[in-house]
This record gives sequence, C-alpha cells and structure tokens, in this order.
Amino acid sequence: MDYDVIIVGAGPGGIFAAWEFAHAEKPLKVAVLELGKPLDQRRCPIDGKKIKSCVGCKTCSIMSGFGGAGAFSDGKYNITNQFGGTLYEHVGKQQAIELMKYVDEINVTHGGEGTKLYSTANSEIKRMCLTNGLHLLDAQVRHLGTDKNYVVLENLYAELKEKVDFRFETAVTAIEKREGGGYRVFFEGGSLSCRACIISVGRSGSKWMESVCSSLNIPTKSNRVDIGLRVELPAEIFSHLTDQLYESKIVYRTKTYEDMVRTFCMNPHGVVVNENTNGIVTVNGHSYEDPAKHTANTNFALLVSKHFSLPFKDSNGYGESIARLSNMLGGGVIVQRFGDLVRGRRSTEQRIAESFVTPTLAATPGDLSLVIPKRILDGIIEMIYALDKIAPGTANDDTLLYGVEVKFYNMEVEIDERLETCCPGLFVIGDCSGVTHSLSHASASGVFAARCLMGEL
Repeated sequence: MDYDVIIVGAGPGGIFAAWEFAHAEKPLKVAVLELGKPLDQRRCPIDGKKIKSCVGCKTCSIMSGFGGAGAFSDGKYNITNQFGGTLYEHVGKQQAIELMKYVDEINVTHGGEGTKLYSTANSEIKRMCLTNGLHLLDAQVRHLGTDKNYVVLENLYAELKEKVDFRFETAVTAIEKREGGGYRVFFEGGSLSCRACIISVGRSGSKWMESVCSSLNIPTKSNRVDIGLRVELPAEIFSHLTDQLYESKIVYRTKTYEDMVRTFCMNPHGVVVNENTNGIVTVNGHSYEDPAKHTANTNFALLVSKHFSLPFKDSNGYGESIARLSNMLGGGVIVQRFGDLVRGRRSTEQRIAESFVTPTLAATPGDLSLVIPKRILDGIIEMIYALDKIAPGTANDDTLLYGVEVKFYNMEVEIDERLETCCPGLFVIGDCSGVTHSLSHASASGVFAARCLMGEL
C-alpha cells in the first residue's frame, strides 16, 4: 500500500480528519488529494473593475482548494444540532456537540483568539420572533470572519504539511476496491493505493460523488435543494439582532402554502459575492472581522427547501435549471429592488443607481420573477414582510434582492453510525455525504471518522 489513509478533498472535513491522524499516538501514512490549489494560490480573477463576471476558470478557486468552499466564507461555526446537518443521528446528540466544541477549540488556538462566541439562548429576540410568527433557532456561533478564517487555515496547513502529504490540483477520477482489501484511487496521471479512504469533496463534488456511489454500489437516497435570494439592506436595520446574536437563524411558515422559509448565512457589514458551482454562477455573502473591511450593508439569504418524491429524483438538477435561467437572462447574478419586484417591474441601472442602498456586488439589474418559481417567490416575499415586523425597514422599496442563491446537497449516501459505507474502510464525510450542511458539522464529521479509523489502523 502507498498509504494507510487517502483523504479525497481538503475542505473542513478532510482537514480535520487529517488533523486527527497527524496527532495520533502512532503515526499513520496519510495523503490528501485536492482538486484545487494551495490556500495561498487561490485567486478569483473577478475584481469588480476590469473583470466583473465569471470567466469560467478550469477549477474555481472560490469553491475548490485547501479550505474548500468555506475558505472564503465569513467563517461562522454554529455549535448546534438544530441546523447545519443531521450528524447527531449517526453519532448521538451529545457527542456531536462535543466534537463541534473540539473543532472550535482548535480554531481558536490557531488564529481565532479574541473572536466572539455568540448565543441565542434565552434572548429577548427569541420572544420577539415568537410573538410575530417567527422562530429563532438555538445555537452558539463562533464568528471568525473571512480574514481570520483565512489565518486559521494558514496555521492549520503550516502544521499539517509536515505530517501529511498534500497533492493539489489532483482531480480524482475514480475509486476502486483492491483485491485483498483496501482501495486504489485514480487521478489524472496516475493512481495510489490505500488501506482506507475518506471522501470529503463538499457540495461542489456532488455529481462526482454520485458516480462513485454508482460504481461501488453504495446505496443513496434523494435529498433536497435550497432555492432563494440574497437580501442586502442597510446594516442599521438588523443591528439589534446582529450586535447580540451575529447569526440569527429564523424560520417562518408561510400562510399561503405553509412552506418553510429560513434566513441563512447572515453577514453584518458584509459583501455579496459570486459563487461558481459546476459552471453555474450563483450568489453568496461574506463578512470580515476587521472593522476596516466593513461595509454599510448587511446581507443574508432567504431560502426555501424543496424535497422531491418519485418519480423525480434529481433535486440538484432542478436547482441548476433555475440558476441557469438566471445566468441566461442576466449573464450571471440578477439584482432587483424589492419595490420593483412587488410592483411587477424589472429594475434598471438607473433605478439601482438612485436607490438608497448601494450594492456591494456588480450584478445585472433585472426581474427575478422571470427566474424564481412563483411558489418560492411568494414565500420569500411573505417572509420579508414578516421580518419587517421584528426589523422595520426590511420591506423598504430599496432593499436589494440578488438571485439566484442555490444550496446544492448530495444525494444522501447510506452510511452507518461510524460514517462508513457498505464498503469496508470507505468513509464519506462532510457535505458530500448529504448528512452535514455546515462548516462545524463537516469538521466534526472528519474528526469522528478519523477516530473510528485510527482504532483499526
């Protein structure tokens, strides 16, 4: 065998699995194969001036590379079982929380010192939400910020590279069982063998993950796709929430269809950014810990989850088709004033320029009602009016809406209580498993899988 363990993917799950192996009492020979580049070489060509839209890089540096798609996120680690995934269904609720706290301790001691740990527990805001038909989910939230999150990843890599073999710009093409046990991992230009393999390729590796499951006869089941918009408004409107909670996960059940709409990825004083997934440009948001990098705006997503039953199974394909329509009409991300949306007219460059909210992303003014399905859009509009009751000003005409924001999830891979598939020694962790949907849960799953393997290897 070339290695004891090969980890495919250097996102949060892969990093923290490697961390556990690197600090084992008995050292193991471990390699991490990553599609993207090292952290210091990850650069997106979009500068907002000369290059304003996606140029279709061979490998997207925002989505791939050391740190995964979370490397340039705002570094929010939510310590909770109420959202972010269902890891607790496999490892138990208490152990899931303990694993997330363990990850938090490592982050804090590797550059995250001085960052604040927020909590929604017993807050007045929770009572205010309940009295207005909204539900605030409980969590502790560590906000590293995009800048400190980068520093933490730098420090983790500096320590890991001395004990683990990293191979960047290595596109894994297939994984096959070896006669006599173990696996052979194929990539462009060669292959490596290992006793055990951990797959952690994130959401962007969802299609590739499906092909691996098909080739190895690993059962999967249909998952969901989240479709919505990103809201941008003056930071003062949400300051009473963000100053106390930073990240507030608020859920609302619509009166029209009884669909669930939720806030996601709240970025106080942040920026709206492009995101490229499998060649499709969608929207996301970042925020920084450094006050010098703060903007006058806060942004957050409003998402509606869609689950599908037979005969339709391709939830990601459904989300992709909506995002492609946005790309077709707007050449990328579309932006629209809330006032224009509810009046049934498209936004224009002039209307955006005259708005009291200055957009932080150079997007194409347009009409989101031509892109988002009516049921989903009706739910988002209803949610905006509901949020206006606890944060007056949310439903102002000049509130900006960017679309489309899509969160793709893997087909949920069948894994046991050890996060191991039906193929002995093959583990699937992080967001590519369909089990986790957050930095904290993905990282925790990496720790857990590595501990399970260390006892055997």
